[in-house]
Amino acid sequence: MLTNSAFPKQCSEVLRGQAFVAKIYVSDNKELGSVSIDIHHNFDHHSHSTEVAACNMEVIKTPVKPMVLIQTIPLPGGHTSYVAEQTINIPADVDPGDYHFLIRVTDKEGWQTIKGLSIKIK
Repeated sequence: MLTNSAFPKQCSEVLRGQAFVAKIYVSDNKELGSVSIDIHHNFDHHSHSTEVAACNMEVIKTPVKPMVLIQTIPLPGGHTSYVAEQTINIPADVDPGDYHFLIRVTDKEGWQTIKGLSIKIK
């Protein structure tokens, strides 16, 4: 699902008050359906990671104003592979710390794959 130029990657850092471009490579053997992203805090160290490498975690803390984003990235019909790009704005006033960046890819038949990455908002 992700290649070398994809972003973010496991343990990537993004900055409050700035935007970044999520670049997600997706493919399916028949036809792609949809891609969605979910960014939420990991201040309690729960896990969705699908990665082998662990990231350095901050201490467990209570969220005050965490970032939450659930968004679908439109895909054109009829493709078996696609590079989905989405600009994501990180508000300047969200809690910094450990977050999850989940990617859900669903094909036209309804099968779904999830890629769970750990990122840090600085």
